[in-house]
Amino acid sequence: MPGPLTGVRILDLTVGIAGPYATKLLADYGAGVLKVEPPGGDLSRRLGPFRADTPNPEASGTFLYFNTNKRSLMIDLKRPAGVEALLRLAATVDLVVESFRPGVLDRLGAGFAALNARKPSLSLVSVTNFGQDSPYRDYKGTDLTLYGFGGEMYTMGVAEREPVKMYGTAALVETGASAAVAAMGALFVSQRQGIGQHVDVSIVDSHLGGADRRHVSAIAYEFSGRKTPRTPVNARAVLRGPYPCADGYVELTGAGARLDRFAKMLGNPEWLADPKWYRTGALLDSELGEELEANFYPWLYAHTKREIWAKAQEARVLCGPLLTIDEIARDEHFRARGFWARLDHPVAGQIEMPGRPFILPKSPWELRRPPPLLGQHTVEILREAGLDDAEITAVTEVS
Repeated sequence: MPGPLTGVRILDLTVGIAGPYATKLLADYGAGVLKVEPPGGDLSRRLGPFRADTPNPEASGTFLYFNTNKRSLMIDLKRPAGVEALLRLAATVDLVVESFRPGVLDRLGAGFAALNARKPSLSLVSVTNFGQDSPYRDYKGTDLTLYGFGGEMYTMGVAEREPVKMYGTAALVETGASAAVAAMGALFVSQRQGIGQHVDVSIVDSHLGGADRRHVSAIAYEFSGRKTPRTPVNARAVLRGPYPCADGYVELTGAGARLDRFAKMLGNPEWLADPKWYRTGALLDSELGEELEANFYPWLYAHTKREIWAKAQEARVLCGPLLTIDEIARDEHFRARGFWARLDHPVAGQIEMPGRPFILPKSPWELRRPPPLLGQHTVEILREAGLDDAEITAVTEVS
């Protein structure tokens, strides 16, 4: 069964994480994505992980995941023939997504005005650090600085230490999802009204208004001037947060609010029957909190994370295991849901990677082709765009 975006053609000029994830989402649901790479390839080809820790631009775990179902062509946009080929390609697609610094495409002669002149219904989605018109538009950014600029890092961590960020590139993936939604909006307008538009996606703005409580803290500061502080180590709420157990850690959320359920999870031990625990505000008393945890820790160390998780579910306590990467890969729930997808790659071999992000029964998700080798489809795609052999040679010849 064809995917919901079958027949849609997208020109992908993005590199890294955020832009490629946006176009990956569209490609995995059927869109034909043409990935334009510069000489040397997308910078993510140099990021790991690599099998056996041996760097290989054709076998980067990062690149492979973020570029499924795409075809690759290599174009040097510093050459006039490359820019002309790009404009010819743009006239054959429904959407262009790019992640150059603001103004770069305009200086090359391939900005929104040039694209729109070739095809008035064509939209351009630009994914940049700070947006096209921000006073910070020309600043450089990394995942760390962009996450910090977005605001929530101020509140993350403990007061006695430096602030921390979400692990890895999770925030950039979130931006990619936002950019995919923006791209769909542009596609709807283009298809229904024949109007092309320039869609400005700022990574910082998506962080500021995104998940992980950032928008809540920003709104609180805007209207009250109140900054959300990081909590001191000794002020952590009792029965909230990560706790060690026999084989790792579990996470509890608000278990102190329903001690009757917590007691059931522990098998209703005699020590927890004492009325002192159930007085209003009892667990706000630091000494009582320490006494409760002193009794709780031996129970934790006597059980595995999955045993604790099962007992918590039975007692209706909000709790879950903190799984390692290996444990996630083996997890029975993910396996039963068909979350993992397998594909064969000509260089990396057989790969297992995260599959569909959600299930749409009438709109199937499918890995139709493996991530491309650098420039693998250059000639094929340029011929589809109507370039003759001489024009293709001008684009592909090594200078």
